[in-house]
Amino acid sequence: MSHAGVAHRPVGTLARTVAQAKVNLALRVLAREASGYHQLETLFCRLAIGDDVVVRTNVRGRSIDCHGDVVPTGGLGAPEQNLAWRAADAYAAATGWPNDFAIEITKRISVGGGLGGGSADAGAVLRCLNALAPEPLSAEALVALATPLGADVPFLTTEAPLALAWGRGERLLEVGALPPRDVLLITFPFGVSTPVAYGWLDNDAPVGAPAARVWSVDRLASWEAVRAIAHNDFEAVVAPRHAEIAQALAALRSCAADAGDPSAFALLAGSGATVFLIVNRAPRTIASLPDADSRIIRTTTATRVVAVEVSG
Repeated sequence: MSHAGVAHRPVGTLARTVAQAKVNLALRVLAREASGYHQLETLFCRLAIGDDVVVRTNVRGRSIDCHGDVVPTGGLGAPEQNLAWRAADAYAAATGWPNDFAIEITKRISVGGGLGGGSADAGAVLRCLNALAPEPLSAEALVALATPLGADVPFLTTEAPLALAWGRGERLLEVGALPPRDVLLITFPFGVSTPVAYGWLDNDAPVGAPAARVWSVDRLASWEAVRAIAHNDFEAVVAPRHAEIAQALAALRSCAADAGDPSAFALLAGSGATVFLIVNRAPRTIASLPDADSRIIRTTTATRVVAVEVSG
């Protein structure tokens, strides 16, 4: 398929990048469409931690291999259900290239924890294929291709470390990267199903949807400004149903209060189950951890998106 305005270029055969995790520094659930899908407004922030993703096109057939410390026992299900596979399949269907591909993912982002693990992998695969393609898609076309894959995928297909998003995640406005901050993540051996969490919101929330707010880029120029809008609508329905999450949030908010940092805050990540603290200097220890099965991960906010490296 030909794409007007994009020059033909030699085809590479291997691309690699890091599929960086994300957190939502603000997340509001707005109107529910007739289709059942909810409109969102959110402030996305990439983290330094991520999965290693390698895409090859000089292969026969199509395959995906996921391994790493956070892959659930039994793997990630059928290949056709994996978001990274679906992203590659969507790219091939839209452009007619490639016929075959091999995807390898080394997982470091918790699966189903609200950090965009699967979505980040999908975004990374789209970026890798576009870097390899003889006739790459425009940035806008790549985001359009990412949109049906989920609300996090469009942002994680861009090269923005920080962005506002609306609708189904496809309406994006890049925000200038802020100075890096320490991030503490508390993850659990379980996740929270996003459709289930939306169901809790529908059942628990008052009738009617909140109106969208006007978040301007110039009002998000500091971590203090971000803290002023930091909020996650899912906390009100997820924390009461999971004592471990409520306890972890309380522990991190105690750390934020003790940090002497007026911009520090803690939130639920996405629909959960991970919770996170953003602070200028993270504490060495955290008191009152929920249980022995929880895990602390230390990382930072990202000031850039890891570039795709192409080789032949």
